[in-house]
Amino acid sequence: MTRVLLIKTSSLGDVIHCLPAVSDMARQVHGLELDWLVEEGLAEIPRLHPAVARTIPIGMRRWRRAPFASQTWREFAALRRTLAAPYDAIVDAQGLIRVAWLGRIASGPLSGYDRRSIRESLASFFYQRRYPVSVTLHAAERMRRLCAQALGYALPKAMDYGLAAQPVRPSWLAARPFVVGLHATARPDKAWAEPNWIELGRRAAAEGLALVLPWGSDAERAQAERVAGAASAVVAPRLSFTELAGLFAAASAVVGVDTGLTHLASAVGAPVVAIYAASWWDINGVIGPGFVANLGGPGAAPDTEAVWAETEKALAAGRRDGPWIPAVTEAPAGRRKFRP
Repeated sequence: MTRVLLIKTSSLGDVIHCLPAVSDMARQVHGLELDWLVEEGLAEIPRLHPAVARTIPIGMRRWRRAPFASQTWREFAALRRTLAAPYDAIVDAQGLIRVAWLGRIASGPLSGYDRRSIRESLASFFYQRRYPVSVTLHAAERMRRLCAQALGYALPKAMDYGLAAQPVRPSWLAARPFVVGLHATARPDKAWAEPNWIELGRRAAAEGLALVLPWGSDAERAQAERVAGAASAVVAPRLSFTELAGLFAAASAVVGVDTGLTHLASAVGAPVVAIYAASWWDINGVIGPGFVANLGGPGAAPDTEAVWAETEKALAAGRRDGPWIPAVTEAPAGRRKFRP
């Protein structure tokens, strides 16, 4: 048995991009027993992967807001007890100072990016073993290469999210084909204008498709209701990540802004059209086994015509999941997420 602790705490998109590394480990490491340390609000994601033996949720975001609270100290003490059993390897795929020290709490050799490959170079001093990985590669590929070096196996050519998500048509949704519209984002600069969503809903309806609009906050639900009122779309109830994964897997296509849920949709094999308005997609764009179109860039969100044209291609492509051979490309220097 090979006991491994993987540290990737946040954010949603980054946690999803770490899943292919888990699939690699499951195939390449004999007798793998993998624990994953993750922010409590994202713990559902590792649990969707059958190779994760134990998900260890932590409340770092809460801890930072109340560092001296008795509950914080009790939870921290419980975490130390949970991580007391020795690991054969500990891999920090986060690369941030506020996370790297967690690896030193656990018992076992701690690995991570070297100082030229990491977002916060000081974090590399926490590691006993440091590995170079190009900062111009996609995040999923970077984490795959880090884990392969840390655990000493050859990197497989095929990439696989490995999620155990089955298509689910919920009872609240009428029995007709549907497209999911992921309109919600915490950053206004990443949003796609509301009139665009209304037009998308109308075009979907003209093709006999329902536009389903999930939400996560009251403001997002209000926007979904406005779009639904103008375009005969369907406002979903509040859904968990597991429920959303099943919904995406059953969808004819998913159209979404730059949000972690759009990555989840691609990870379960849905054909995806991703809309970017505030960032480049080279380093953290949507990738997956099925049809993927990444559109736009900083200050250059695509118009409805462009999005619908790609949506039609997505509808024609259909769902596809399982391993695929990724096109490993490197981002231009000016589009890197961070500089070493």
